[in-house]
Amino acid sequence: MDKKDIMYVVAAIGIILVIAIVIKPLANGQALHSALSFPTTTQAVTIGPTHVSPVSTPRVTTTPPTPVPTWDSQTKTIGLVDPGTYGISMNVALPGGTRINSTSVNKTTTIYATISGKYSATSQIITIPFPYWEIWYTVDPAAPLGGKGQNLILSTATGSKGSGSTGGTQPVIQGSFSITNPEFTIQVMDAEDPNRVVRTITPPGGLDSSLWTGAGDPRPWKEKFYEGARKYYFVITAHSLNSYKLDIRVPAAYIGKY
Repeated sequence: MDKKDIMYVVAAIGIILVIAIVIKPLANGQALHSALSFPTTTQAVTIGPTHVSPVSTPRVTTTPPTPVPTWDSQTKTIGLVDPGTYGISMNVALPGGTRINSTSVNKTTTIYATISGKYSATSQIITIPFPYWEIWYTVDPAAPLGGKGQNLILSTATGSKGSGSTGGTQPVIQGSFSITNPEFTIQVMDAEDPNRVVRTITPPGGLDSSLWTGAGDPRPWKEKFYEGARKYYFVITAHSLNSYKLDIRVPAAYIGKY
């Protein structure tokens, strides 16, 4: 077979391949790329569901604030009910009460500062950091209110000789007639507001020392102050006194807390 014949054979084979691979599939409605595809080995991959841990959200519980009870400034009237409402019989004695707070309260006081003197004066400024404090003060008058060394005696008068008169008995005051008028006043001043007089203090009952006998001595006098955490000074007016003394006292329970 010569060269020309070989070319014819190759061309015929090519035509047959074109008809088998291209023209025939197209005539049958098959896509060209499907006809030209080569068999491949496909590995099936199965993807299972992914496990995702749920996110934990903390639960916040908000407690609403307790409402503050209000008062309409009107006086309340409390009615009376049958004791049986509370299971109480008036013929049976009630049991003794029980203290809720069985711990005794320390009511003792301790001296925080002192002031002493004889004449009128103004004190230095002192800081009192406590919310409650007291002034205990003692005054010693120079003499009783009526005069120095006075006392009442009975004097008997006799008639003149030969008159036959026996006279009579009458009361007579002996002693000095110089009148004393003891005076003592404390003005508690707010050092941060000099125009504010916190309190003016005078001994109740006066300063007649002739009345202070035995258990009747009222000293020391006491003044209570329900304010503090401020600076104060004291203006003292004194007259006809031997001495005076002021103790500024605070509850012992406050020590170490302020």
